[in-house]
Amino acid sequence: MTTETARRRPALLNRIVRTIKDRQLFSPGHHLLVAVSGGPDSVALLSLMATLAPSWRLGLTVVHFNYGLRGSESDGDEAFVSSFCRSRNIPLIVRRPVLSKQRGVSSLQMLARWARYEAMKSLAHEIRADRIVTGHTANDQAETMLMWMLRGAGLTGLAGMPFIREQIIVRPLLKTTRDDVLAYLKQEGLSYRQDSSNLTGLYRRNRVRRDLLPVMEDITPGIVRLLERQADVLRTDDDYLGQVVDGLYRSLVMVDGRGAQRFEGRALVVLPDALKRRLVRYILQCTDPGQRAPSLRAVDSVLRFVSGRSKGKRLSVRRADVIKDRDRILVTRRDGQAAAHRSTAEVGEPVTLFVPSSVYWPGTGQEIHVQEMTRQAAEPYLAQRTRECAVFDAARVSAPLVLRAWQAGDRIYPQGMGGKSKKLQDYFTDLKLSREERTRIPLLTAPEGILWVVGRRPDERFVTRKGTSRCLVATVHSTARREGAE
Repeated sequence: MTTETARRRPALLNRIVRTIKDRQLFSPGHHLLVAVSGGPDSVALLSLMATLAPSWRLGLTVVHFNYGLRGSESDGDEAFVSSFCRSRNIPLIVRRPVLSKQRGVSSLQMLARWARYEAMKSLAHEIRADRIVTGHTANDQAETMLMWMLRGAGLTGLAGMPFIREQIIVRPLLKTTRDDVLAYLKQEGLSYRQDSSNLTGLYRRNRVRRDLLPVMEDITPGIVRLLERQADVLRTDDDYLGQVVDGLYRSLVMVDGRGAQRFEGRALVVLPDALKRRLVRYILQCTDPGQRAPSLRAVDSVLRFVSGRSKGKRLSVRRADVIKDRDRILVTRRDGQAAAHRSTAEVGEPVTLFVPSSVYWPGTGQEIHVQEMTRQAAEPYLAQRTRECAVFDAARVSAPLVLRAWQAGDRIYPQGMGGKSKKLQDYFTDLKLSREERTRIPLLTAPEGILWVVGRRPDERFVTRKGTSRCLVATVHSTARREGAE
């Protein structure tokens, strides 16, 4: 692209491109699933992505959700988005979710948001989109931070929304104010829809937007920009503490074959308060099927229990049971209490892996560890090239990761075979492994297929490539476990 072409592009697009590059939101050649409601933010987002698409060789697919909650107005939004996409020859997928109450989801807005994210992740996997792109702006960030502040949230809540969520959802407008968006739409002559529910005072976010932010703007002009910058600072601190806790989790917590987590109580008690809370929050989050973070009250209850300030041998917190045996602490899902008395999986029994986590595989006496990190952080692993380590492109892999034994019909695409697949049965035959030996070897799998014949061969489809920015690192080592040890 020439300098002259860059000058002709809208100023907002140039700023967005800088954000995309600085934050590594997506790369040229990616397929993007763009969420478009018809409102000003999403219309501006789609227009910007469509302008960028030719030079970046982007594939675009739009998804629109019609919940039918506003009758003809909802149908009007759908018709508007459909016309917008048709005029630009952009594929459109419309979803009409039926909202049903979910545990832990307290309001209609939260329910719709939860359903939307779940549906977008499922759809992205179905159409093989590399990223889901949403139109959240700096104003949305400021509103989110204030809402979390009003709830008494800690650092993670006050850090607001990340630019990248779950390695697939990206927010390129997060440094862009709503005034910037409206100015761009006016400049480009683009129309948009207004959601009447945003004008009511029924929802807390609307009251923050309509009542609180204008007062703050009057006291501190440019408050939205200020809060957006503050979110950046807090997010950096929060990410660093998250990395520290990831390391603590790997060193202090052992995950058995049923997903039960074990650790020494004294190892937790001696940590600084900030790390104690974060580690307990992470442990409890691993017991929730939706990976939702627990409340501060739940975290403090576990801390009091572990430190001996509350009596009893068992504590129930939301979906988890916390069990004390002298100084050994066991945390297990309440709907899987049978796991409380097992320290490992049976041979061949599938095990779901959280990221990060360590799991013991009894068939081979190995401990398998998985973690996610940046490409730069993963370079030492990429340089090893040993059978005990495999590195995959995190963007090509979705949850859940499962460790399981070989099954009839399993196939992999081994590296060095020119993209051809091979039956695992034939691969094992080449290695002269008996049937019993085959059933003991663990396979690291994802919904997309087998990632790794652990300790032997990775699948070529999922390994890192030149454009890989986030890596899933899997390592394995033999571990001596004393008979009867928990």
